[in-house]
Amino acid sequence: MHRTEKSREMNAMEHVTTRSLRLPVSAGVELEGDLSLPDGARGLVIFAHGSGSSRLSPRNRFVARGLNAKGLGTLLFDLLTPGEAADRANVFDIPLLGGRVETAIRWVQAEAGLRELNIGLFGASTGAAAALTAAAHMPDNVSAVVSRGGRPDLAGDALARVRAPVLLVVGGADYVVIDLNKAAQARLTCISQLEIVPGATHLFEEPGTLEQVIERSSDWFCTHLGCPASAA
Repeated sequence: MHRTEKSREMNAMEHVTTRSLRLPVSAGVELEGDLSLPDGARGLVIFAHGSGSSRLSPRNRFVARGLNAKGLGTLLFDLLTPGEAADRANVFDIPLLGGRVETAIRWVQAEAGLRELNIGLFGASTGAAAALTAAAHMPDNVSAVVSRGGRPDLAGDALARVRAPVLLVVGGADYVVIDLNKAAQARLTCISQLEIVPGATHLFEEPGTLEQVIERSSDWFCTHLGCPASAA
């Protein structure tokens, strides 16, 4: 990263407002969430984490900070309550998880100061299927989707109904998931792109690989959601 680019991103992070919140999903049921909004943001990215993870996922939080530095708002939230997460079947219930993402979208669009923002979805692992399912059900409300090491194939028939542009980012050493992403991409009828990060495994734990995810994801979201000129 050039020095001027690094300085610009550090300045952007100085003007990010963060707050914790609770998303109501049904009578008596609320989900924990963390919202970060840079000054002048034109887009907000809602994260859908993968199985066995939560809004506290260190990888997703790292990516979220990178998107914040580009002038994009982020919302990380728990897809399940602790009690629901204890039931392993819920962790792989894509309709349930997709419905929770839809709830988050509706919440954003009802909030003053957020409702004018273009919405993007970022899904990791099984969360990618939840994000794509939500995008299929709310085509007029989602402007772009990114999948990181995702299982978009689990979205099934919903794939053909997604209208938002979709970026699939997969590790170059994640061979089985590469094939699953290629198969899922073949079912998409929207604009789509498959990006393979050389040397990365499923969790992108190798040095520099998550930075590549941030770079490719932020380019995708800035193109389709918009970013402040100062952060571009």
